[in-house]
Amino acid sequence: MFARRISIERVDALGAAHPCPIRQIDNFAMRNFTGDAVFDDTLPAGDGLLEAGHRVPLDRLQMAMEDWFRRKGYLKAEERLEVREMDATGYSLSGSL
Repeated sequence: MFARRISIERVDALGAAHPCPIRQIDNFAMRNFTGDAVFDDTLPAGDGLLEAGHRVPLDRLQMAMEDWFRRKGYLKAEERLEVREMDATGYSLSGSL
């Protein structure tokens, strides 16, 4: 639906990356009341996958999602989120945030 595919992964304390479950991504997309309309251009597409429009800035998305996931208990103190734009083949287009 949207032009960009974005990988959303939880990185554990050992540095291993795990795709975030779609239910957690959907919870952010449907219930994140930031008041920032830029996040309206997002659509959960599967475990570890979010589709987004061009006006969604990855750095702000990463910060907002990580904050939301921490408040909901999806991320432990020693964990972090990695948000990366992917090309059509599933490879990263940008460095991790």
